[in-house]
Amino acid sequence: MKNMPLYEVRKIRSIKEMLETSVELYSDKAAFLYKPKGNDRYVPVTYRQFKDDVDALGTAMIDLGLKGGRIAIIGENRYEWAVSYMAAVNGTGIVVPLDKDLPENEIESLLVRSKADAIIYSGHLEDSISHIAKRLDFVRYYITMDELADGNRDKAGPQEVPGNRPQPAFKEFRVLVEKGRKMVADGCRDFTDAQIDPEAFSILLFTSATTDTSKAVMLCHRNIAENLMAMSSMVKIYSEDIFLSVLPLHHTYENTCGFLCPLYLGATVAYCEGLRHIVKNLQEAKATMMLGVPLIYESIYKRIWEQAAKNPKMLKKLKLGLKLSSFLGKIGIDIRRKLFAPIHDNFGDNVRLFISGAAAIDPEVAKGFRDFGINFLQGYGLTECSPIVALNRDVDFRDDAAGLPLPGLEVRIDGAGSDGVGEIVVKGPSVMLGYYEDPESTAKAIRDGWFHTGDLGYIDNDGFIHITGRKKNVIVTKNGKNIYPEEIEALLNKSPYIKECIVYGKDDPVYGDVVVTATIVPDMDFIEAENGGKRPGDEELREIIRREVKEVNKSLVTYKYVRDFDLRFEEFAKTTTRKIKRYVNS
Repeated sequence: MKNMPLYEVRKIRSIKEMLETSVELYSDKAAFLYKPKGNDRYVPVTYRQFKDDVDALGTAMIDLGLKGGRIAIIGENRYEWAVSYMAAVNGTGIVVPLDKDLPENEIESLLVRSKADAIIYSGHLEDSISHIAKRLDFVRYYITMDELADGNRDKAGPQEVPGNRPQPAFKEFRVLVEKGRKMVADGCRDFTDAQIDPEAFSILLFTSATTDTSKAVMLCHRNIAENLMAMSSMVKIYSEDIFLSVLPLHHTYENTCGFLCPLYLGATVAYCEGLRHIVKNLQEAKATMMLGVPLIYESIYKRIWEQAAKNPKMLKKLKLGLKLSSFLGKIGIDIRRKLFAPIHDNFGDNVRLFISGAAAIDPEVAKGFRDFGINFLQGYGLTECSPIVALNRDVDFRDDAAGLPLPGLEVRIDGAGSDGVGEIVVKGPSVMLGYYEDPESTAKAIRDGWFHTGDLGYIDNDGFIHITGRKKNVIVTKNGKNIYPEEIEALLNKSPYIKECIVYGKDDPVYGDVVVTATIVPDMDFIEAENGGKRPGDEELREIIRREVKEVNKSLVTYKYVRDFDLRFEEFAKTTTRKIKRYVNS
């Protein structure tokens, strides 16, 4: 399928231009579906209503003196988050999305590092924000997306108190929007006419730091605009599509692909109420698409087969359906939605596409969903690349590959070994401006215009990028052989007896070399179910895992064998996209 034509896309130079042109094209169409407090049904917000709210909040923030300031946003996925982001980035200042799941001290640290002038936050963080406000003297405004706590209601600030530091002001999002709406109606054009420099530093994103302390990535409007146009030319998204927004909005993957991309293409974003509500929300919103991470999709796929396994007749019917579907597919007949109607009905009977990112998906899962009649694609990206670098196309894909390079991006392999594996390096318009206040790391990452990703991989003869692991994680034996822990982890994690694991190398005097070792978290629910509801003894449990390790070793060359392992019964610390934080757990 080489040289399949790209889809035509609308040219944009900035996020502001994207929103303005989308409002012209899709004015009365639903941009968002959300559930207001106390409402159990989705309520639509049109593109025009959204733009009016953005203009109102932006106008009010400029009136507060925040023009050119840094506006941090922290909270769950919700409509107010989307309005805040656009109001901050499209004419007020620099937007700084933060992770809502961070502990109080880390939120405070990132506010300090970003030199935030204001923070817009969700009400469930009120206590933490109130504590932080007592310690920081440079954050001028604390704006809640909900109602102010009584203790903060009288703090109109900022005001100088003799002998003390300035007192911060606490504001309500709703009140600011109402104020800004009146100002716009009275003719104030400070925000709506604000000029955007597409090349200027406008977005500050903190990486999720799976292997090191987080870096602060500086992006501009052009970075995002170029990434939006490129990704949209590779996968067909319709204005009728409804995205279920599941992943946290502060993360660049969801932010660009699950928030800005739908708005660019005239689609609708429906907010998920939480991981436990994915299936229910897919049904209620009549969602056609979802972005997720491997853990989500692997869990859903596993549940489908577990449910079928409870009923021998259903299991037989499912397996027969797959054989029949495969046979008919070879002669051009597609009846998958009919054959697997119960699965589609469970998702609301509208889902057509799942997209996975943040880590490699098990190819069997990707193919499995496609066999059921739900197209499945995966991509690869980094915060520093705004974020997408490679994407499988809906008309050209490989389930074991990260995808094809985005148009406009150059991707090559640096320092490839005899196996073709080397560091993936990228050049193009969506590569970051640099790391904030860290010229040393910037110079190390971007050399001669090429961004060095730190990821190892190779490019096959058809141009698909394959990721083998992180450069920092590679295990090197004394005779120079490279072992990629992620490859072995993926094999171990296929075992139903293993919940998760970390693979690493350690010196072993017996072998006189570095040997592959694993820390394994057993899936105790599965193991106990297999053992009649009883927990096996320590030795028996170790023997179960030893048997699984031995099975995995059969599929590996000798020098990659897992020679030793230890057991752990607590899950590893993870990022918000469910990647294990190696530097925390090692």
